[in-house]
Amino acid sequence: MIVATSPKGDNMHKTVLGARRLFLAAGLALCVPAFAQGAATFPNKPIRMIVPFTPGGGSDAAARFFGEKLSAALGQPVLVDNRPGGNSGSIGTTFVKSQPADGYTLLLGSTAPLVTNVVMVKDLPYDAAKDFKPVAGLTKNMTAIVVPPGSPYRTLAELVAASKKSALNAGTASEGFHLAADWFASSAGFKYTHVPYKGLTQVLTDVAGGYLDWAIVDLAGATPLLQGHRIRALAVTDEARHPFFSRVPTVKESGYPEFVYNTWTSIHVRSDTPDDITGKLAEATMKIVASDAARAYAQKAGTQLLPLGSEEFAKYQREEVERFQKVAESSGIKPE
Repeated sequence: MIVATSPKGDNMHKTVLGARRLFLAAGLALCVPAFAQGAATFPNKPIRMIVPFTPGGGSDAAARFFGEKLSAALGQPVLVDNRPGGNSGSIGTTFVKSQPADGYTLLLGSTAPLVTNVVMVKDLPYDAAKDFKPVAGLTKNMTAIVVPPGSPYRTLAELVAASKKSALNAGTASEGFHLAADWFASSAGFKYTHVPYKGLTQVLTDVAGGYLDWAIVDLAGATPLLQGHRIRALAVTDEARHPFFSRVPTVKESGYPEFVYNTWTSIHVRSDTPDDITGKLAEATMKIVASDAARAYAQKAGTQLLPLGSEEFAKYQREEVERFQKVAESSGIKPE
């Protein structure tokens, strides 16, 4: 059977088809995940960078420098939010885990919450490897064993000799520094009285005031007090001496060849943050790390830049966890 159609009927048919297509397109648009739409416009509001430590330390300084540069690169404010507490930054780190995976809440990552907490802390409220992914590395920081300005100990050997006679007081600002102190004490064969703190500033204040016999501290954060002769460094903990303090020997050359301890900073996001958003953050961050301004910052702060992308940093982080697990096992250090 042949069905005849008129021009008018043809037009009506086309109109119906057109309406159906528009309806289908609208339906598909509604089905596009919110993160995909957000990735195209990211960022369109302020970003928070959570620092899980008190102001004044190396992590805080890195957050403020790189946050300012990231704000200029992305065209949105990057607000530094200090949330100290818990086991070496666990409160701030857990807070980032609780936020939407949309790239608007960044973690200023560091050795303590993402490496040494894994080794030192039982029942950690987050999984450092599974809950977060790195955006990029920022800095690598040397640490130092320091004493008060009036301390009778002028060398690391003198500190060790005194520590073998009686347990001296030593302060640490995080589980990472606690692990380093335990490692050094185990390597040198002495015991000490551990005094835990929640931030570097108070550790430095109490060393300067003579309330602590010694401490292992972040060198970048301690540099102003060292340069002002308010505390004194007996040794640094990297492979080589620090250019600012070339007369201070390394722990390694002082008779402990295996002892090399550094801290680092990074930017991390929740692991389920869309790759498009992570990629935008990574691209901007890596450009900043490679800039003249970052080199000048590192020179002034006495730190090193750590230009590792997301995959490279994830590998580096895994290797650091494995290294400190071996340190803990060989030193008899148990998680608490």
